[in-house]
This record gives sequence, C-alpha cells and structure tokens, in this order.
Amino acid sequence: TTYGAFQTKIKEMQKFFKLEVTGNLDDNTLGVMQLARCGVPDIGEYNHFPRHLKWKNNIVTFRIVNYTPDLKKSDVDKAMRNALNVWSDVTPLTFKKLYNGNADIMISFGSHEHGDYNPFDGPNGLLAHAYPPGEGMGGDTHFDEDEQWTKDSSAYNLFIVAAHELGHALGMSHSSDPGALMYPVYAYSTGYPLAEDDIEGIQALYGPNPDHKKVKPKPVAPDKCDPKLSFDAVTELRGETIIFKDRFYWRLHPQMPEPEQTLIKSTWPSIPKKVDAAYENPERDVVTIFSGIRMWALNGYNLVDGYPKYIHKLGLPKTIRKIDAAVYIKDTGKTLLFTDEEYWRYCIKFK
Repeated sequence: TTYGAFQTKIKEMQKFFKLEVTGNLDDNTLGVMQLARCGVPDIGEYNHFPRHLKWKNNIVTFRIVNYTPDLKKSDVDKAMRNALNVWSDVTPLTFKKLYNGNADIMISFGSHEHGDYNPFDGPNGLLAHAYPPGEGMGGDTHFDEDEQWTKDSSAYNLFIVAAHELGHALGMSHSSDPGALMYPVYAYSTGYPLAEDDIEGIQALYGPNPDHKKVKPKPVAPDKCDPKLSFDAVTELRGETIIFKDRFYWRLHPQMPEPEQTLIKSTWPSIPKKVDAAYENPERDVVTIFSGIRMWALNGYNLVDGYPKYIHKLGLPKTIRKIDAAVYIKDTGKTLLFTDEEYWRYCIKFK
C-alpha cells in the first residue's frame, strides 16, 4: 500500500539518523526534517560501495555557470576551489576549471524550479543538491539562491556546503556519522572538514593520493600550565568541576590535590570529542552537553534515554548552529543559552 511504503521510508530515515524506529512522524523525526540540509536523499539510489559510481578519468573538469550576488565572484571561486581541494588532497584526483562549454561538474545557483525537475524550497530547508558521476546531468551541482551564502559562520557557509555537495558529484553518498562532512545536516565548522568515514569512502572509489601521506595524529593533551590555555566548556558534576578542552577534560574536587585529566571518550563514549557548552541541573542530577546542533543529557556517566536531541527542540531558531555557553540559574530554575551576541532563556518545565 501507499501508506506502507511511506512508513518504510520513514523507518529508513529514522534508522539513518539513529532515531527511535517507529515509522511515525513523531517530534524528533519532524525536527530532523525541518533542519537545514542537503537535498540528496539519505537513502539514495546510489552508494559508493555497492554501485561504484565514479569518474573514469582522474582529471575531472568543472565550470561555474553563474554566481550568487551574496558574495564576490572571487570569493565564490575560492570556495569552490577549496572545496574541491578537500577531496583531491586525499585522492589522485585533479580538477581542471573550464570557462565555457560542458564540464564534468557544472556548478550553478538557482531557486525553486531551476531546470532539473528537482525544485528547491525557498529559504532554509534544502540548501543544495548534486548528481552522481555520469553523462548529461551527472556531476552537476546546484545551490539554492534563496539561501544567504557567506564565507563565515553567519547564515550558510558556501565552502562547507560546496565541499559536501561536490562529494556527491564525485560519487559519495551520505554518511550517518554526525562528525562526517557527508552527514546530510548542515553544521558550521572551522576544523579539518573530513572525518575518517569521508576519507575511507572517497578512497574506496579513487584510491589514496600517492603524494599525500596522512598520519593520523594521536590526541595531544593540553598543558594546564600553558598561559594561553582557554577552555571549551566548564560545568559542575555532583560536586566536582569538569573542564572540557579539545578531546580531554579535567576533574577538580576539593579532596583532589591535582586536577585529573582524561579523554572524553573514555568516560562518555557516546558524546562527541568537541564540546561547545555544558551545564548541570543539580535538582534533576543531569548535565547537558552541547556540540554543534545537538545536545546530550547525562545522568552521572550514563546517557539519558532519548538523547542526543537537536538543539532546535528547545525552541531555538533554525539559524542557530551552535551554543557558545550555557548556565543554569538555581534561584529561578531557568537556563541561559548564549549564542554570538544573543542569549536565550528557557525553563525545563516547558521544554
């Protein structure tokens, strides 16, 4: 039946995003569907492992057909070149720019119906889409002109979205790893864009870059005596002070002569290696961790059922991509969330 097929697709999506698999459009599922994201289906008709859709030649041509008025042409050129370099750095691929005629990858900006019978939906929602390698429309990469494209963290960063979409144009499908560039939900980041899952996927198609030896670095513990040291987040936890920095955290307790340093993953395997903000609600005995657009609730060393969740479930606008700091006010029972130059206040009774 049509309804049965619909439920099957919903279950596939819920499984992909690691949600409770019900087949129903519950709040968490609707929340994911409303996030800014890539327009390529998550459960796609192509996948880099079974189908091996790839360019036959390691020299791939591209052309920027038109430009967004949001940025200078030179900024768009730079964003696209840097996005392609993300993939050529770890493969034998070389990208050659064409200024007219047909290229393997035709890059363009358009809105709503833009010539491929796969319309965009206006501001937010679907940001862009791309087609896998092949003849005709294969490799073509389209960006929604109704979005505000930027070269920083305001609105949508063109480089980050382009690096993701051009991954599709090279044959990559979506990753279910929230830390991967090929994860379908947009998130701003200033670090190295590729996760191990991205690298393994693209190298399964094209092989490694013979001139590029990437040695996976071991975690380097921050020096607590470094005068330039800054912290990512600080929170209380059952009478102890927890200080997050990179992949590590320190525990401070009045009865401990020295702070104890530990890898985050060794204590909380389920939370990400980079923490943006954290706070404790002692009445509920819960610590909430924020990273990017998601949050984790911890009861001691255990993850609370139903987490992680998206921060927009708190009622924050979809334009908020990360929380900079968080604090719980015991006297009022309210939590303050700080983002850039604004802060948001909410009460756990209502959220």
